[in-house]
Amino acid sequence: MAGVSDCFSIGSTVACKTCYNKDIEGEVLAFDPQTKMLVLKCPASNGRTSLNDVHIVNLSLVSDVQVKREVSPTTSEPPQSLNLQMLNRRVRNQIEEKKRLVMALQAGVSPDGQKLFIAISKTIQDVTWNGANIVVFDNVIIRPPYKVDNVHGNEDSSAYKHVKKVVEKHIKDTAASAQVQQREQPQKGSMMQ
Repeated sequence: MAGVSDCFSIGSTVACKTCYNKDIEGEVLAFDPQTKMLVLKCPASNGRTSLNDVHIVNLSLVSDVQVKREVSPTTSEPPQSLNLQMLNRRVRNQIEEKKRLVMALQAGVSPDGQKLFIAISKTIQDVTWNGANIVVFDNVIIRPPYKVDNVHGNEDSSAYKHVKKVVEKHIKDTAASAQVQQREQPQKGSMMQ
C-alpha cells in the first residue's frame, strides 16, 4: 500500500484500488486509524450532481492508496461536534412514534385510520390513540371510519377547526392520489391484445 499515512485529513482527496480491482477516488469524510477504515465521498454513480456515493473502505484490503490532494489540518476548521441533546430528543420522538403505531395495530385500527394518524402526526405532536379513536390535543376525537363527519369536539374551538381541516385535506389528497393511480394503471383490455 504505497502512500498510506497514519492519518488522513478530512477534506483531502484520496484514491485507492480495492481487492476487487475497483478504483475509488473521493473526499475523505472520516478515518479511523485503529480499524483502518476510510470513508470517502465520491461523485454519484448515477451521474446526478446533487447526490454523492459514500464508500467505506477497509484499508487492510486495498492494494494501492494515493493521496491526490492533501488538506492541511491546521487550515481546515475542525468538524462540528454532535448535538447529543438534539439527537437524543430525535431518538425519543421516533420511539414514541413507533409506540403509537404499535398501539394502533394492537387496537385493530384500519389502514385508513393508520394513514390519517400518520398524516396528523406530521404536523401535530399531541396526537394519541384511545382504542380505535384518534385523540388530538386531548379534546378532539376522530372515530372510525375516520371521515370529516367523525371529528368530534368543541366545534367553536380553534383546535377542532384545525383538526377538521387536516382531516379534510388528508381525505382530499388520498382521493386525488387514488385517481392518479387509476389513470396510470394500464387498461386490462389493452394488455390482453
